[in-house]
Amino acid sequence: MSTPSKSSPVSYDTVRDVFLWRRKKLSLLVLLVSTATWVLLDVYQFNLITVASWAAMFAVTSLFLYGNIAREEPDLSGLEISEQTAIEAARSVRQSIEEGVRWMFHVSAERELFLFGSVVAALLLLSYVGSFWDSLSLLYIDIVVGMTVPVIYVKNEDKIKRFEGWMRMQARRLCGRYKGCQENEEQSG
Repeated sequence: MSTPSKSSPVSYDTVRDVFLWRRKKLSLLVLLVSTATWVLLDVYQFNLITVASWAAMFAVTSLFLYGNIAREEPDLSGLEISEQTAIEAARSVRQSIEEGVRWMFHVSAERELFLFGSVVAALLLLSYVGSFWDSLSLLYIDIVVGMTVPVIYVKNEDKIKRFEGWMRMQARRLCGRYKGCQENEEQSG
């Protein structure tokens, strides 16, 4: 993958480890925080600003008590973001936006009817699914699926590939039967 930068405490390797449950405590923390946020915002109908204020009050109070009880300032050097890291993040966001705009023009201007139809159908399906849930619930479902599917795939990759091969074989067999039926009808007709 990429080498982690020394200025950034979070790297792509860390994110991959969290999603593959190699860093179990951090993975569990991500899942618990997202669950608690979803419960507070969706089930109990709290406002995002209220929850963010409570989290900030908890952090400030904890740091205040730690500083007064331990009589030392906490080490916050890991929270600093270097200018290079900020520039790299901005460049990455800009490149992603540019790729999205290029893709939209490719889909709309290249006159590939099948690609255009599949994109419109996928967006229609997404809007239909989105009408059943609010954005917060969809985000929570995405986080839970993102935290479970990769680790299930990694642990059962051989079984999944064998099942995929079996499904392909069954599809070819059924397709062969269908083509054989079509040819018999054409010959008799």
